[in-house]
Amino acid sequence: MPAPKKKVAAIGTVYHRHSHCDVILGKILEGFNYDGKAGPNMELASLYIDQINKNDMSRDLAKRYGFRLANSMADALTLGTGKLAVDGVICVGEHGAYPDNAKGQKLYPRRRFFEAVDQVFTASKKGVPLFNDKHLGPQWEDAKWMYDMARRHHVPFLAGSSLPVTWRKPHLDIPKGTPLKEAVQIGYGPFEGYGFHALESLQCLVENRQGGETGVKAVRSLSGNAMWEAWDAEKWPNDLLEAALARVPAHANGELRKVSAATKDAGIFFIEYTDGFRAAMVMPNGWIHEGDGGGFCFATKLPGKTPIACQFYLQNTDPFGHFAELVKAIDHLVNTMHEPYPPERTLLTSGILDAAMTSRFQNGKRVETPHLNIRYEGSTWAYPKGAVPPTVKR
Repeated sequence: MPAPKKKVAAIGTVYHRHSHCDVILGKILEGFNYDGKAGPNMELASLYIDQINKNDMSRDLAKRYGFRLANSMADALTLGTGKLAVDGVICVGEHGAYPDNAKGQKLYPRRRFFEAVDQVFTASKKGVPLFNDKHLGPQWEDAKWMYDMARRHHVPFLAGSSLPVTWRKPHLDIPKGTPLKEAVQIGYGPFEGYGFHALESLQCLVENRQGGETGVKAVRSLSGNAMWEAWDAEKWPNDLLEAALARVPAHANGELRKVSAATKDAGIFFIEYTDGFRAAMVMPNGWIHEGDGGGFCFATKLPGKTPIACQFYLQNTDPFGHFAELVKAIDHLVNTMHEPYPPERTLLTSGILDAAMTSRFQNGKRVETPHLNIRYEGSTWAYPKGAVPPTVKR
C-alpha cells in the first residue's frame, strides 16, 4: 500500500502558463508529464501567490484541485490552524514584476518568503523540509541568511537550478576524487538569471574533484574586448572552450569573439577556487542561439587526456521534463527527510553570482571572496539517462 501523500505548502511570485510555479507545482497537480499518471508523493495543500497578473492560473486551479488559496504566507503554512500544518514548503521566487538594483540583480522576494516561513517555524517550535527555487537571495547577505535560517531550524534544505538534474548529452560523470585543474562552462540568456543556471551546471560536476569542494577566493566578470584579452593573457585553455562550444546546438554567423564582444549582455566569469582550481563561465550572447536543448555546455580535461564535454539538455516545451527531475528531488527531500544533494552548492553559486555582478558593476574589478570559503562533499545524485518524454499538449 503506497504511503500517504505528504502535504506541502507553496509560496510563489506569480502563477501563469510556463512560469516556474507552473512547471514545478503543475507536476504535483497533474503528474510529471501532465497526464494524470505518475507523479510525486506530494499533495499541494495550499498556495500563496504574491502577484496576481492577468494570466493567473492559481484561482482556476484551486477550484479544480481543491487546494487552499491562502491569503498570506503564514496562512499557507498553517492552513488556518494557527500553527504549522504541512509536511514541506516549496518557495518559488521567479518571474513577476520586481525591480532591479543598480548592479542589475533582480530583487525577487526570496528572503521575504523565507522570513515568513521562519516566523511560522519559530512560533510552531518545529520545521519541515524546505525548498527554494533557483539561487538564494540575489545578494550574499540574503543568501547566507536564508541558508542559516534553514540550518538553525535543523530542517532538510534544498535549493537551486534544474540544470544539475537534467539530461547530459553525452552522459558525463565526474567521479569523486577526480583530479581536475580547470573547466569551461558555456551559458546564454539573461546575464544574471541564466548565469546562475550555468554556474550550477559547472558546480555540480567540478565539486567532485579531488579534495572535494573548498570554496572560491576571487571572481571577475568581464565583457567586451576585455574578456577575450584576459582570456589570452591568462592562457585559458582554448581546447576546453572549443570542446564545450562543439556541444552548442546552434549559433549565429560570424566569429565568436567579435560577435560576443559587441553584445551588451555577453561576458565571462573568471572563477578562482581556493585549492588552485579555476573555471571560466562563458556567456557568448549575440553569438549563441538556444537551439535544441539549450546552450549550457561543459568541458574539462583529466590529466594527460583530451577534453571531455557535454550539453545539459533542456526540454523547452511541455512537459519540461527537466523540471520533473527537479520535482523528484523535492519529493525525495520531503518524503525521506534527507537532502538529495548539498544545499551548500547553491549557497556557493549564489555567492559567486553576486560577486560576478559586483565585478561587472565595478568594470571588471577582481572581487575577493573570503566569505565563499565553503567546503562540502560533492553529490552523486543521479541525472536521467533514459529518453526525454514526448511533447504533450495542455
